[in-house]
Amino acid sequence: MSAPRDENDFLHELEIEIEAEVTLAEASRPAEVAELPVTEWLFDPTDAEREEIELRGLLDAVEVLEDGSRPDDHVA
Repeated sequence: MSAPRDENDFLHELEIEIEAEVTLAEASRPAEVAELPVTEWLFDPTDAEREEIELRGLLDAVEVLEDGSRPDDHVA
């Protein structure tokens, strides 16, 4: 089962947006920030790591949808 053209366009644009967000999350280098004194943090490094993990999961989900695989396509 493949997605309609409009849905594929939407998913591709969404994938591009998520990839940009992942790039920003990676650039924040939360591991390096965590080594600084808390008073110098501009953000909580744990939150930044959590956001990156969530974005990667979302990106994986979009890629699965783009490939045309749907959860109900699989028979248990």
